[in-house]
Amino acid sequence: MSAQPTSSGALSQQTREEIDRWLARFPPDRRRSAVLAALREAQHQNHGFLTVPLMDAVAGYLGLPPIQVYEVASFYSMFETKPCGRVHVSVCTNISCMLCGADEIVAAVEQHLGIRTGESTPDGRIYLKREEECLAACNNAPMMMVDHVYHENLTPESAIRVLDGIK
Repeated sequence: MSAQPTSSGALSQQTREEIDRWLARFPPDRRRSAVLAALREAQHQNHGFLTVPLMDAVAGYLGLPPIQVYEVASFYSMFETKPCGRVHVSVCTNISCMLCGADEIVAAVEQHLGIRTGESTPDGRIYLKREEECLAACNNAPMMMVDHVYHENLTPESAIRVLDGIK
């Protein structure tokens, strides 16, 4: 299998099979219910980001107007529409985390990685996603998520240790 993105818009057989598994969970007139899973699989197929041709292919496969797919892809922070690093790091900056030092976490992470939020490291290893509004771990603030794994009660130093542990 090629390691190159498949942004041409062609959905792979595996992607179509995964979408079909999700479609089977919903009534035939509720195909839109599978759009999250379809976009997630298309993004995975394309090594971590969606393109307009891929979103159009998802829309076509689901029988939806493309705008309905674009709206979902642009609303949810789990979807990326440009190439980015393979490991996604999100620092929560909502009020609980902010009051407990999230700004210092963001500053330390940016300085350590040499990038700003919304950027990837030059080696393509880490993508520091835009600041997250809430990651639902307010009781253990401040926190960050690394590829959907929570790291809570952070200090700038412990956040750096987490980053240094990324393979």
